[in-house]
Amino acid sequence: MRSASAEKRYGARLVALLERAGRRDEQAFAELHAATILKMRKTVRALLPSSADLDDILQDGYLKIWRNAASFDPSRASPITWMCTIMRNTAIDALRATGVPTSELDEALAIADPAAEQDDEFDYAQAEPIAREALKRLPAERRRLLALAYLEGESRTRLSERFGVPVGTIKTWLHRSLIAVRKDCLGHAHNVTAAVA
Repeated sequence: MRSASAEKRYGARLVALLERAGRRDEQAFAELHAATILKMRKTVRALLPSSADLDDILQDGYLKIWRNAASFDPSRASPITWMCTIMRNTAIDALRATGVPTSELDEALAIADPAAEQDDEFDYAQAEPIAREALKRLPAERRRLLALAYLEGESRTRLSERFGVPVGTIKTWLHRSLIAVRKDCLGHAHNVTAAVA
């Protein structure tokens, strides 16, 4: 588990990244995404039925974070709490759109999420250069696909038109690309951990 000083540095880093993202700094937003995706994924997954499209909801939520980053106020909430609230609301909206009853979820949203203040036991500062290198090792077309989907917020339908393939293929490519980056990161992170130990 990270020390209190490491937690403080992590929180300050997220505040700085959100401030830069608020000024439309795409690199800062990419770093913010990499530093928070695991937490955001857990937040959304906890609210959704297994049939829901987690990646689409995460994309919508991150797009809202990008659009509203300039309005983030660190004196009112921590970055993680603010982002989790946006993600939870995005998931609820998605469920409402499909006709799934959400009254119990609405009540649950009124209760503070204690996990929102607890970050993963993961050293994001150490992981960032590993993730950056893993992304560089992807084919250029897959890097472009990930950037369009997760930084520019293009829908799966628009990506399908852009790349000239079915929507299902786009989802498969995105899924496989993320898995490839994750495996690459885990492999290199293990090497770093082994070298430090």
